[in-house]
Amino acid sequence: MHYLCSKCEYMNRFAFALLLIVTTLLSCSGPEQEHSGKTVFRYNESKGIATLDPAYAKSQTLIWPVHQLFNGLVQMDSALNVKPCIAKSWEISPDGKTYTFHLRNDVFFHDHKVFEDGRGRKVTAADFVYSIERIYDANTASPGAWIFNQLDKDKGPKAVNDSTLKIYLKKRFPAFLGLLTMKYCSVVPREIVEHYDDEFGHHPVGTGPFRFQMWREGEKLIFLKNPNYFERDTKGRRLPYLDAVAISFITDKQSEFLEFIKGNLDFLSGLSPANKDELLTRSGKLNPKYQGEIRLLTRPYLNTEYLGFLMDTSIEKVNNNPVSKRKVRKAINYGFDRKKMMKYLRNNIGTPANHGFLPKGLPAFSPASVKGYTYNPDKAREMLKEAGHPNGEGLGEITLTTTDDYRDLCEFIQHQLSEIGIEIAIEISTGATFRDMVANSKLLFFRGSWIADYPDSENYLALFYSKNFSPGGPNYTHFSNPRYDSLYEEALNTLDPAKRQDLYRQMDRMIITHAPIVPLYYDQVVRFTHNHIKNLGNNPMNLLVLKHVKKRPNHAAHSR
Repeated sequence: MHYLCSKCEYMNRFAFALLLIVTTLLSCSGPEQEHSGKTVFRYNESKGIATLDPAYAKSQTLIWPVHQLFNGLVQMDSALNVKPCIAKSWEISPDGKTYTFHLRNDVFFHDHKVFEDGRGRKVTAADFVYSIERIYDANTASPGAWIFNQLDKDKGPKAVNDSTLKIYLKKRFPAFLGLLTMKYCSVVPREIVEHYDDEFGHHPVGTGPFRFQMWREGEKLIFLKNPNYFERDTKGRRLPYLDAVAISFITDKQSEFLEFIKGNLDFLSGLSPANKDELLTRSGKLNPKYQGEIRLLTRPYLNTEYLGFLMDTSIEKVNNNPVSKRKVRKAINYGFDRKKMMKYLRNNIGTPANHGFLPKGLPAFSPASVKGYTYNPDKAREMLKEAGHPNGEGLGEITLTTTDDYRDLCEFIQHQLSEIGIEIAIEISTGATFRDMVANSKLLFFRGSWIADYPDSENYLALFYSKNFSPGGPNYTHFSNPRYDSLYEEALNTLDPAKRQDLYRQMDRMIITHAPIVPLYYDQVVRFTHNHIKNLGNNPMNLLVLKHVKKRPNHAAHSR
């Protein structure tokens, strides 16, 4: 058990009492034990949590808890608009290269014994200078260091005074504000980071609506309400409404599902084979037997699922493989039914990717101007014939590597492609090994997904920019095209949003034409929650925002 914050003796008693309540709730059989009027939001993280340091918040698993503890200069609303957070306002210079942020004067770090008198001190511009420099410091080894590649580090970041921060870019980058909403850009206190050193991720101190309280690895993680949080609702009431957040670590998806149904978890995220057919009809609607007890929340998710081809002709095995032929890649794109795949394997959660790489939810997504691939077996056979492989003759077996959680999708594609003469062998790899092989160009044909780091099409189209080859960059296919690169660079220097969206669509069309990928589907945020939970909502980044959530206390667990 870790430190209780101490602004005063009363707060010590309050925190201790609330911790006892939370701990008791976690050990009880159901939410009917919430007898003290305290509201605890409970969710499960089946993949575990390695750290709560925002410098390493790369995956959704880490981003969700980090978001409850930390804030940055700016934040996104549910429609992906950039809004003030610790920065109350900002200006951008006419050349688009200097950003001046004006900070609020009522934001304090969480109370901690390292601070004077144990009280959380006020956040200043110097804290942001430290936090930003920490991310791109090689000694930190943050996976988010790349987000500050655009900075002119010789000039700053610079604290003009306690409430004014300047950030200088080497060249204009229209997506920069959206990029600053990433959790890597959270403000952290130097003295606490230096006090804990490598253990800061297990003793986090931020400014967020909740503050770290207790962590028993593999068992439970508890955050308590930050009584000094700076944001308020439209009626002037201080956020958050919840008293605590409790995270469990049940690894088995079926067990997680049963805990949710019993009422011991407050929400369930996403689909898994363990629950999709129980909770959803084939058409993607909530199972009628749960009407009145459970709510289904869905909206487009900035995530494109795809298959990728390694295109680097400097690698010998690429040239000797049939997928180096564009028409073979197009045949694969035409050769399976995305609509049927979504209906039977995803219960119609998500949209068949019959357009480009950009997903629904981004302004540049345009079904009218970006025409992708639809199921057309005759066209697929025509492509194979033109590629010199009529009915698949001479193709040999093509290996597709994936992880186990996408086995069913790949087997569906395998079966349908076999009907037009394309034989696919599926190779299953573990997560860490798979990611390493993709990043280091070891796989010719692989399953991939891209979840937006920030809500701008540039974040997707960077995957095909030749200067972003992996490892070190996100271009895992090693696609390279001078015309594409020219359009990408032009978009980076275009401030007019309409013009920039047009350039993005041109690039998206080029991706379809050259087929370095097979778009599978545009994902959808799927959340199930009990009716006693209010204001959970969702957003296209699938960010878990708990500061507005209300939970009705003393509710009874339902049983079935």
